[in-house]
Amino acid sequence: MASSSGWMENMASIASRIYFFLIILQIPLFRVPCRSGMCTTPLEVTSSQLIATEICPAVVVKALLYPGVVANGIINNTTIPKWDNILNIYNLTNVKEASPEVDLKRLEVLAGSYFAVAGAIVGLMKRGRMSMFGTLLVIWGLVKEGFLGKSVNTDPTKPVYIYPTMVIALVCALASVKYDLKKITSSAPVRPIAKPLKSSAKSKLK
Repeated sequence: MASSSGWMENMASIASRIYFFLIILQIPLFRVPCRSGMCTTPLEVTSSQLIATEICPAVVVKALLYPGVVANGIINNTTIPKWDNILNIYNLTNVKEASPEVDLKRLEVLAGSYFAVAGAIVGLMKRGRMSMFGTLLVIWGLVKEGFLGKSVNTDPTKPVYIYPTMVIALVCALASVKYDLKKITSSAPVRPIAKPLKSSAKSKLK
């Protein structure tokens, strides 16, 4: 039991790290219209909403986006953009003027992206279920729009799409959840059957 528990602990730790890099390095998971144009990662959806609503300072959003900018520059062998140009790259400078309707029509994707980003960051320190809930919410929102005939996208040039990498994100999100094998495998304690007292049994017979 100890060896299996340790193996699952290591697997959950590795899965949470992989999920973190998928989110923070902005590996494309889907394609959906958002306030900044077309978003392909939960971090882009979250960043556009954070800038538009001014929930947190722009420097925090830049810090979240910068690792993906660096990774993209290394992969494409291009010059890494300057810190001051990060918002321009993601078309976030005028996002406050964009209509919030495009995000409000996809609340599952918006809420799921928030949970996915928060779960990826928090999961490095303490694994929980935020990553799993966030990923499932995003998938449900995209599936509902793309496959169940409940599309809210009126522009045929901006179709909703799910990339195969979403499967990797889902597997990592499910595997990163910490399960307690002791609680799962332990059976419920046997409860003693209450027996009537001898005195009460005799009094009923009289």
